[in-house]
Amino acid sequence: MVLIQRAEELALMDSALDGAAAGKSMLVLVEGAVGCGKSEFLQAVALRAADRAAVVLRATGTATERDRPLGVVAQLVGSAPAGTLPAPASPERAGCVEAQQAFTRAVHELSDTAPVVIAVDDLHHVDELSRRHLLHLARETRSTRVLLVLAASVHESVDDPLFATELLRQPNFVRVRLERLDRAAVATLLAGRDTAEAERLHRASGGNPLLLRALLQDPGTQPGGPYTYAVLACLHRCGAATTELARAVAVLDGHGGPELVARLLDIDAVAAARGMAALGDAGLLDGPGFRHPAARDAVLGHMDPADRRALHRRAAVVAHGMGAPAPVVAAQLLGARHTGEEWAMGVLRAAVGQFLADGDAARAAACLELAQEGCADDSHRAHVRIRLAAVTARTDPAAAEHHLSGPLTALREGRLPADALGPLARALTAQGRIDEAVEALDRLTASGVPGGRAEAGTGAGLRDVPGGLRDVPGGLRDVPREDPLDGLSAFPHWAAARQADGRPDGGGAGASGAATRGGLGPAAGSTGFVARGGTGQPAGFPARFGIHPAALWAVPEQVEAGAAAHVAEVFLRGASPAEGMVEPLAQALRVLLYLGGPARALPWCEMLAAQSARRGATGWQAVFGGLLAEARLGRGDLAGAGAAATAALDAVPGRGGSVLLSGIAGTLVRAYTAMGRTEAAAAVLGRPVPEELAGSVHGLAYLRARGQYALATSRYRAALGDFLDIGRRMKRWGLDRPQVLPWRTDAASALMRLGELQQAERFITDQLSRPDAADPRVRGVALRLQAELREPKERQTLLTKAVDELRRSGDQYELALTLVDLGRVLKETGEPARAAMANRRAWHLARDCGAEVLCEKALPGHTDGADPQAESSRGRLAELVATLSESEKRVAMLAVHGHTNREIALKLYITVSTVEQHLTRVYRKLDIAGRQELPVDLQVPADEYV
Repeated sequence: MVLIQRAEELALMDSALDGAAAGKSMLVLVEGAVGCGKSEFLQAVALRAADRAAVVLRATGTATERDRPLGVVAQLVGSAPAGTLPAPASPERAGCVEAQQAFTRAVHELSDTAPVVIAVDDLHHVDELSRRHLLHLARETRSTRVLLVLAASVHESVDDPLFATELLRQPNFVRVRLERLDRAAVATLLAGRDTAEAERLHRASGGNPLLLRALLQDPGTQPGGPYTYAVLACLHRCGAATTELARAVAVLDGHGGPELVARLLDIDAVAAARGMAALGDAGLLDGPGFRHPAARDAVLGHMDPADRRALHRRAAVVAHGMGAPAPVVAAQLLGARHTGEEWAMGVLRAAVGQFLADGDAARAAACLELAQEGCADDSHRAHVRIRLAAVTARTDPAAAEHHLSGPLTALREGRLPADALGPLARALTAQGRIDEAVEALDRLTASGVPGGRAEAGTGAGLRDVPGGLRDVPGGLRDVPREDPLDGLSAFPHWAAARQADGRPDGGGAGASGAATRGGLGPAAGSTGFVARGGTGQPAGFPARFGIHPAALWAVPEQVEAGAAAHVAEVFLRGASPAEGMVEPLAQALRVLLYLGGPARALPWCEMLAAQSARRGATGWQAVFGGLLAEARLGRGDLAGAGAAATAALDAVPGRGGSVLLSGIAGTLVRAYTAMGRTEAAAAVLGRPVPEELAGSVHGLAYLRARGQYALATSRYRAALGDFLDIGRRMKRWGLDRPQVLPWRTDAASALMRLGELQQAERFITDQLSRPDAADPRVRGVALRLQAELREPKERQTLLTKAVDELRRSGDQYELALTLVDLGRVLKETGEPARAAMANRRAWHLARDCGAEVLCEKALPGHTDGADPQAESSRGRLAELVATLSESEKRVAMLAVHGHTNREIALKLYITVSTVEQHLTRVYRKLDIAGRQELPVDLQVPADEYV
């Protein structure tokens, strides 16, 4: 490695060796930074000299022998042929000129027999008397066969200025400078490796051969590995002063120049600049900081912990005194674990915002944790804990929820200061913990303290979007300024209008009810909630606040659905994940998911989850990943939903003890249950859930998943209990929307299996009478269940309608379920051909969804390889399908779903004869015999079908 990029220097040394052999002595000073290969270069010169039959005398100066008189001369004598050089003089005579002359004369006599090469390394550590002998030799060997090669660090000066000056005065003096390896040299050295890898290694090592060799041996730069020791070796060879300076640079972590380093170490600024330049020339520093983080870790790791904290503390004081930015000072306070300065708390608070703006949530959380340790009163401590919860939610939802346990305990014990009630309610609402948020707002109302505005810049709603919801009926009023929840909603105008317009109030415990504790048992309070579309505010909620916590988890009424979905999409176009924006973004996604449909919400969920992942915001990734899983499940993509839910759960550091993650786990359980993977679903349900889940909106998703699992495993009463608990809570919170969670049809499914057919009919009728019944998925599922309560002929009619609705909804799994039921009833009514068509279509849908159990129900024993359609050429069939007109596609698609010609005619407002003509042309174009061979994956866009 040493010979790379050294051709010119070695050529010069070859010339010097040749000159010495010819009686033309030279004095060569080899300079370079620490680790740049001076010792290896001297070794190469010595080997070349030996090849020329020269006598090589070698010595090395060391810090430990620096005060030993004639120590280096003794090394030279010891390396010479026995008896050729005199032993060093006694200490009393060592400084005499006669002793120096005797040494020089002996070297000259030795050179008469062969050229002599004297190589001395680390000249700056050579003792004073040895330097005098070398200087005398240099003066007297101008016409002899002697080559004197000295090596010294470029930044380590010799204590004797006369020695350095005298060397320069010699006419045969030559200086050789060994620079660090450039990119081309490293690339040559690493020939065969990836170019990017060579560039990385050059950048990490700075071209220092010693560091580069260590990196090649220690690619992971493990603590205590070769790279660590190489860094420490470089510092050791530079001396104690440089080591102290390196520690200061490591503590400042690239945030201090020579002036700050000088003040921190109480040294001259020129000395600090010279020391930093030496470390830079050695490839250790890049500007004011270490080039490689492992180098900084090596320096700090070998400091005494107490000394390290003391240096951090002094650095904080010095940096603050010099007016350094808050993040720089805060980093030093963190290293020192010190908040004793009167300005420390203010610096930590100011640094939090900057760290978050830079995407460093971990540092921001660390500042808040340190501030919490230093808080002297309960009020400040509560505010810090609440702020810490909001910051931690970016990466760890479980930790974020845990941080609110202290303020909640203080709230229930009457110790929480009134000015912390509003921020606590806001944080709980953002986490979906409705009962506890209402508890805080109740106490805030009783205290008489204004809620206070939301922090500037922590939330943005659709009020800032051109048009916003100003064109939506009832959407003109602003959120009251004293509302502590202001800024959390993506629909502030709509949420405020619901309260101000006096929409029907719910009965029961309402906002004054305490949070349900102790698992997921029945919620407290009455279930007699009456509301138009389930959008009323729970009774008892203080009118002084514009938004009830549950409203931030709701969606607009059906009459506003189209406008709200459009505005949600407009809002999503102009926003990205950031602190204070996650809750509005998630609400806008929910609105788009439930009112605009899963297909419309899917790309937004994928984009926001990906953006959060790129930023390392694993908590936000879980939020949007959970919505992505729900959107895929709404499309019937069971495998995709399971994958998205698993990715969301795996993204965060710990799964246990989080209400958010429990809700996402519920989506995973629903996907597993629909796929028939009941053991996997049971394993997920077997994980512990937090006690707070009972009072959270995420608990609704978990209860539904648990109920559907119980339904699939024949525990019908347990399933019914979970579904009814959902209804109670949704009514109590004013969230009773079948589009969001159709608990009535879930409960009807359990009741039918229990034989309670009249009760099941009541629940289904109730769902069909609500405005949300216009939603095709809500209506389709209700019609499918209602068909089970009817005679075969009426059942067939209801199932046909359900197929149409579910096809429009885009939920392929629910459509497959309905087609299986339709196939069964068609077989019962004596239409086996149509039954086979419906079952074939159901089988293909179930296979695409990943529902193997449903595949077996549709076509028992059927496999994809046995299907004639699967054996045909799909490429040729796609080309033939492309030849169909849109009218022919619509007719063929309805035929695939099992409709008769008359039913197709009624749906498309054409005659039966026209239907027959269309089908005849379809059969001819596709080269098939009839309906049974129609491609089951034939589709037209939902908006083209009426």
